[in-house]
Amino acid sequence: MSPYRVAQVTEPGGTFELVEREVPSPGPGHVRIAVEACGVCHSDALFVNAGVPGVSFPVVPGHEIAGRIEDLGDGVADRGWQVGDRVAVGWFGGSCGHCRSCRRGDFIVCETLKVPGWAYDGGFAEKVIAPADALARIPEGLDASDAGPMACAGVTTYNGLRRSSARPGDLVAVLGLGGLGHLGVQYAVAMGFETVGIARGPEKAEFAKQLGAHHYVDSTSGTPVAEALQALGGAKVVLATAGNSAAITATVDGLAPRGELVAIGADPEPLGISTVQLLMSARVVRGHPSGTSQDVEDTMAFSVLHGIRPMTEKVPLDRAGEAYQKMLAGKARFRMVLTTS
Repeated sequence: MSPYRVAQVTEPGGTFELVEREVPSPGPGHVRIAVEACGVCHSDALFVNAGVPGVSFPVVPGHEIAGRIEDLGDGVADRGWQVGDRVAVGWFGGSCGHCRSCRRGDFIVCETLKVPGWAYDGGFAEKVIAPADALARIPEGLDASDAGPMACAGVTTYNGLRRSSARPGDLVAVLGLGGLGHLGVQYAVAMGFETVGIARGPEKAEFAKQLGAHHYVDSTSGTPVAEALQALGGAKVVLATAGNSAAITATVDGLAPRGELVAIGADPEPLGISTVQLLMSARVVRGHPSGTSQDVEDTMAFSVLHGIRPMTEKVPLDRAGEAYQKMLAGKARFRMVLTTS
């Protein structure tokens, strides 16, 4: 079998290089996927820069993978998978099955969660070996270049909203209208929430409206974001997709009594929230991780049902470094996706 190509980084913070490797056979419980598309996520920088423990080089990032199964390891056929099946693999790249969280059925917080690009080579490649429990079946009507981002950006925003305390008719605000937020607004509207888009600058008001938002708050207008949310009645939920702790903090006083801040945008800086802000109105703050392979399937099915798609810019695999740098610089609109054909 002809060698396949991967885009790899050989040292922390290094540049991408395209190399060829011999095609591996999947081991028991694993499949080999012919990658058709892979999204470029900001979290890939954690692995490229060795920002988390246990990263070994060379690194092949990519945890927004979509493609087709081309070979099965022992035992996989018994789980209902066949060669040719269209599948996606996201941040959830498999679980151990035996830690305390897994034994409770909470696989997304597995103590040794197998994230592609960290636990094993990711999707910046023409082929990937992945555990069968990581596979999400891609529905008809969803292209690979759309399915890939759904396996991380999509499921994170979708799950963050559907597992929140908001119910149809409630006021829900989405902070940020970028790679996560532009999906978050679409999901919030489809779930029946009175939806507020929050971003920087008056020019984003029209975009928020195009996504379906009922209201827009310009965080640079001079009116505090919390005050603007309270003028609308107070938010039952704020989905914080922007990776900016100061911007997230500014929304807290805009929550209604027993309102909930759901943080999915990552920033190492601490939030500036006092206990008084939480206690007096019984507010809740929680982090929300991605979602299991079943959650990814749910996300894709909901997206097809409601016509929700990520906004993507597609580039070939041999331009992985360019796509990665464009994502880091915030110049992507809104998800960079690598393609293999």
